[in-house]
Amino acid sequence: MANEKTTHWSDILKRRLANSTSKDERSEDEKKAEETELFTQYYSEWKAGGNKDSSLKKIPRFYYRLPAEDEVLLQKLREESRAVFLQRKSRELLDNEELQNLWFLLDKHQVPPMSGEEAMISYEAYLKVGEKAGPKCKQFFTARVYGKLLHSDPYGRISIMQFFNYVMRKVWLHQTRIGLSLYDVAGQGYLRESDLENYILELIPTLPQLDGLEKSFYSFYVCTAVRKFFFFLDPLRTGKIKIQDILACSFLDDLLELRDEELSKESQESNWFSAPSALRVYGQYLNLDKDHNGMLSKEELSRYGTATLTAVFLDRVYQECLTYDGEMDYKTYLDFVLALENRKEPAALQYIFKLLDMENQGYLNVFSLNYFFRAIQEQMKIHGQEVVSFQDVKDEIFDMVKPKDPYKITLQDLVNSCQGDTVTSILIDLNGFWSYENREVLVANDNDSNSALDLDDP
Repeated sequence: MANEKTTHWSDILKRRLANSTSKDERSEDEKKAEETELFTQYYSEWKAGGNKDSSLKKIPRFYYRLPAEDEVLLQKLREESRAVFLQRKSRELLDNEELQNLWFLLDKHQVPPMSGEEAMISYEAYLKVGEKAGPKCKQFFTARVYGKLLHSDPYGRISIMQFFNYVMRKVWLHQTRIGLSLYDVAGQGYLRESDLENYILELIPTLPQLDGLEKSFYSFYVCTAVRKFFFFLDPLRTGKIKIQDILACSFLDDLLELRDEELSKESQESNWFSAPSALRVYGQYLNLDKDHNGMLSKEELSRYGTATLTAVFLDRVYQECLTYDGEMDYKTYLDFVLALENRKEPAALQYIFKLLDMENQGYLNVFSLNYFFRAIQEQMKIHGQEVVSFQDVKDEIFDMVKPKDPYKITLQDLVNSCQGDTVTSILIDLNGFWSYENREVLVANDNDSNSALDLDDP
């Protein structure tokens, strides 16, 4: 009985093993068929979007569509949320009381001896102040900041005043960025022309140096101020400027310098944003506008400055720049003035280069130089001056610029040479050419004048 039972179970095991083996052999085909079936099923679901929601959950959202103009509620919600965000960021900044407390702590932890008249602080004391100053100050008390301000002190200390000025500058930058961002209607990190106009218009009452401006002049002042930002910071004329670029340049510093009630007359005259400077530019525009129609014709513009700009250059100005029935408005005039008054700057050179590059080739060749210099030669004849040979001038220009291609001068060549202002003056302005030709005499006269002043001194 036992043997029969044992045999019975062994037969059963053999049969099961045989069945599993035969099943495994058949399963290869079955697996392929199953794979094909599942692939077809999943592909159909994917194409129909059947499993769309579950897959999206695994991908973080990286794009948020801006509300359309007719989506008023969404636009309002976006504006309110941005305002709340900026208010929160503003509360994270140090206020005047906290800055005073920081100065008190720094002064209390100064480490002798003083460096000249500068109070100094060591790294250990610096860290102690950081612990006591509060969480808002934590970002300023790092090894990196200390290393930036560490110069040549034999004891490895930094100046308390330099550190405090660094903190003040950082706080001011963040405050200004938040202030500018409030005018960023699109919320994309840039300001359009109208946004910057609103910012400056609301800034005017906070600038004591502009107290004397009449309200009727505000629109012209705002236009004058905004134009400088866009001329230099928007070279591609996209109609918008990054807030980051505004903060990085010095123009905002010049504008906010007008908060100083005791700003010197010399500083005001050299500051484009000051009231005297804005009135000077606008006054020149009115003086040129002889027919009082609010626009400048080519003939009226020819009297600009010393009235020695060549007719050929002025033709190009009216061909390339925006005009209305052949006349120039105030905004276009501002670009013209900014270019001619800042000929050393790349943006100004780009403006003038575009006018000199008649065929839009991207470079100036001998023909281009000759075309513009002939107008200078004609003016020299009219004024009874001896005409200078173009070949001599051409050789001097190429020697000054030293272009990569000996037969072509590109805009980059002009910028790199640091002689762009001289070259452009030679080609477009008789007075500029005369100054270049007589530079040695002018330098000698200046030296003689300085010597005479020295002799007059007691």
